[in-house]
Amino acid sequence: MQTVKMALVGAGTWGANHARIYKAHPFADIVAICDTNREKAEKVAREEGIPLVYDDYNKMIAECGCDAVAIVTPDFAHADIAVAAAEAGKHILIEKPLATTREDVFRILDACEKNGVRGMVDLHNRWNPPIHSAWESVRSGELGDVYSAYYRLNDVRWVATDMLPWAARSSIMWFLGSHSLDTLMWMFASRPKRVYCVSKSGVLNRPGVLDKAGNPIPEGIDTVDEYLSTIEFENGAVAQMENGWVTPNANPCVNDIKFTILGDKGMISVDASNHNMIQKYTDHEVTVPDVIVQNKIFGQPKGFAFESIRCFVDRLLTGEEFPVTLRESAYGVLAILAIMESAKNRMPVEVDYGKLQGDLPYGR
Repeated sequence: MQTVKMALVGAGTWGANHARIYKAHPFADIVAICDTNREKAEKVAREEGIPLVYDDYNKMIAECGCDAVAIVTPDFAHADIAVAAAEAGKHILIEKPLATTREDVFRILDACEKNGVRGMVDLHNRWNPPIHSAWESVRSGELGDVYSAYYRLNDVRWVATDMLPWAARSSIMWFLGSHSLDTLMWMFASRPKRVYCVSKSGVLNRPGVLDKAGNPIPEGIDTVDEYLSTIEFENGAVAQMENGWVTPNANPCVNDIKFTILGDKGMISVDASNHNMIQKYTDHEVTVPDVIVQNKIFGQPKGFAFESIRCFVDRLLTGEEFPVTLRESAYGVLAILAIMESAKNRMPVEVDYGKLQGDLPYGR
């Protein structure tokens, strides 16, 4: 394989980023794009020079001659596309999470194994420089035995009210909790064993909640505001995790990120909620441009959230294992399902890994 021929399902904001990254990659060729809203797909195709446009992913997979399919749809719509791609012998890159139901997790795993295709979930926090640096310190033994951590990853309210038209069909646990939990599992090299979670609602689901422009949303958004989770891992480590999307819109960063990990020989603390590298001031507002997560340099997409997508292409070519395996991604989904069950019942829940229960505890 000299180049990777990519096909893309989903022409929203992040789908357009995928298209730009494949266009810029010297060994990728984006050959097709699909969206149920054909006009959106046609717009991205014109901007990025994509030759084929579809509104039916099955037809695209059958006709476009791609090597791999990137699935950049709402989280609840991943599984059918992933299974169809795998059954057609196409490798798959799935935006987080892998899936949102237990049944879909195992459908995807089985389809990939049966058809001998490779898959990766875009849990891009592993490419986040301060988080990756912390992981390297843990891996080298610099902190000694790590045994506790705290991870706070919240979004401003705009994400639920304006950015995601499907927020009511999802959850902040899928949107950000998947990143948080994957980071903790990666750091501890272990899976959650038991979880206890409480949640709170009352802001986003309130009739008349305001969007970013200050306009009321008459019916509100039927989704939980915040989850606070306590997690026990199979290796004995413990962690607390906070995920919400009701941070005020004036927060300088869309994400409110705090991370601390403690070992018997040291500790690492990360505060990525704001940075002092650049601020812009006018008579009307103060803004902090994103020069870390997603950015452009001389018109090319740069930033750690883009590096994970590039890595998928790179490792398809080299044959190396993906930094995020499908098995690890499956662990995360099954643990989040347990967290959400715990939040609903206000009781601790043991994580059921099903046929993965006796699997290796974790992979590096």
